[in-house]
Formats: sequence, C-alpha cells, structure tokens
Amino acid sequence: MVGQLLFCAAGIYLFFLTWGVLQERISTLDYVSVIDGSHGRFRFFLVLNLIQSIACVFVAYSVLRLQRRTLGPCSPSVLKQYARVALTGCLGSPFGYEALRHINYPTMILGKSCKLIPVMLMNFVVYRRKFEWYKYVSVAMITAGVSGFMLFEKEGGRGGANSLYGLLLLLINLMVDGATNSWQDKMFIDHRLYGPQMMFFMHLFSSIFLFLYLLLNPWNHEFSAALAFARNYPTVRGDVALFGLCGALGQVFVFYTLEHFGSLSLVTITVTRKLFTILLSLLWFQHRMRLSQWLCVGVVFLALVLESFYKRLVRDHQKTLKT
Repeated sequence: MVGQLLFCAAGIYLFFLTWGVLQERISTLDYVSVIDGSHGRFRFFLVLNLIQSIACVFVAYSVLRLQRRTLGPCSPSVLKQYARVALTGCLGSPFGYEALRHINYPTMILGKSCKLIPVMLMNFVVYRRKFEWYKYVSVAMITAGVSGFMLFEKEGGRGGANSLYGLLLLLINLMVDGATNSWQDKMFIDHRLYGPQMMFFMHLFSSIFLFLYLLLNPWNHEFSAALAFARNYPTVRGDVALFGLCGALGQVFVFYTLEHFGSLSLVTITVTRKLFTILLSLLWFQHRMRLSQWLCVGVVFLALVLESFYKRLVRDHQKTLKT
C-alpha cells in the first residue's frame, strides 16, 4: 500500500509539475501571429479549463477500454451525484480567482496550504466520518509546516492588503473544494467506483457546464475570441494540447489515489507538492533557506513518517487480531 501511494504521488508530481510549466508558458509567452507578425498572449482560461476537461474525458475513457471495464452505474440518481460533484468542482475555482483580487498572493498560498482542514471538516460534518487520532495530529503538523514554510519564504514581499471580503471568498473556495472531495469519497464507497469511471463522468459534466456557460452567456465572448486567437497564433495549439494531455494523465493518478486512499491522502500529496517543488528548486540552484524553513520542512517530514508508522502499526495489529 505504501508503495502504491508513493507511485501515485510520483505520478501526480511528474505530470502536474509539467502541467504547471505549460500553464505558465501559455499564459506568459508572446505568441507571434502568422497573419501580421504581431504578438499576443493567451488570456482565455475558461476555454483552457474546457479543453482540460475534454482531454480528461477521452483519457479516462481510453483507460477504461484498456482495462476492459464499463462506465459503471449510470442510473439517474448516480448521474445526478456526478453532476453535483462536477458543478461544485467548477464553482470552486472562480471563488479562488475572485479572492485573489482582494487578498495578496501569500495569503492565498497560506490558505491553500490549510486545505487539509476543510477536507477533514467536511467529511465529519456531512458524513460524520471519523479518523484515527494520528490523522488529526498529522494534518495539524502538515498544515503548520507547509504554512510556516510559505510564510517564511514570502515574508518581505507581501504587497497589498487583505480585505475581509477576500478572506471570505477564500474560505468559500476551500469549503467548496472540501465538499467536492467528501462527495467523491462517498460515491466511491457507495457505488464501488473505479477512478477512471469517476474521472470520466465528472469531467463529462464539467465539459457540458463550461461549454454551455461559454456558449450561452451573452456577456462572455471568450469562446469565439479563443478560436480567433488559435487561428492567428497557431503555435498555441500544440502548447494547449500538451497542457490538456499532461493534466489528464495527472488526473488519472488523482482519481486512482481517491479510489484507493481517499481525499485526505490526495490533498496531503497536493498540499505538500508545492513545498517539495520549492525545496527541489532551492537545492538544485543552491539557494539558501532560513533555519525556520528547514524546521518547517522537518515538521512535514516528521508528520508523514509518523502517519506511515502508526498506519502500519494499526494494520499489523488488525492482522494479529484476525489470526
């Protein structure tokens, strides 16, 4: 089980680190027009999300075909649950983007670092799910360690004030994400789903919601503008296609982790990913870290080791009782 979890973490890190590089390239590169040689930047992020969702649908379906599995339960009640999860997944991001207009970036990063707490809270509030004591200790230590690391990294360059409205939007973003994760957990348990099945239907509904919004919203012309941009700047097509593919392959590992280990383990991986990315960058380019940051890294590693140790201890104890 530990080996599987490490494999999932490696897949998520690999594909989403590449995905992040491509996202930055698409949003910051000055593409050159084949028509008049002018420069332009891709600013159509809802269309980018739509392409990502469509890529996830095709990749999930391909994985199911390779595994010779069906799409799973498709009754109206199950489809309604898929639609609910997809809708909350779509709604979470706009709150985060809007929050960033009213709070500074370090506050956003610190809030995202505490994502483990609302995920655990929503599991308890909505489904009365309880966790082992070492899970609570591990979550507290990881949250404190990652938050402290980000805080010490960003200090001195904070810029901008934080409004109460922005903090409220950030809280809504975290709670919506927590609700999405807990609903996914419940669907896996209730319907015995496989990861690609959840991935297929969730992104199918997400694609429908995003497409309808872009097509029917009279105040939003992003879809037609993105098509025009792709015609004038054809280089962007390859970047966007690769972006969608890397995101979709990363999602395979995400939903496999959800299926086998639950949302709390998944969020632990995604929350620590940024810390390990920054740590790798610091070591690779031989930058210096403050002693306080090293202490925070130590807290996170200690939390992960303690959780792994006690999880194995509990599993060995249960095996002993069965024999």
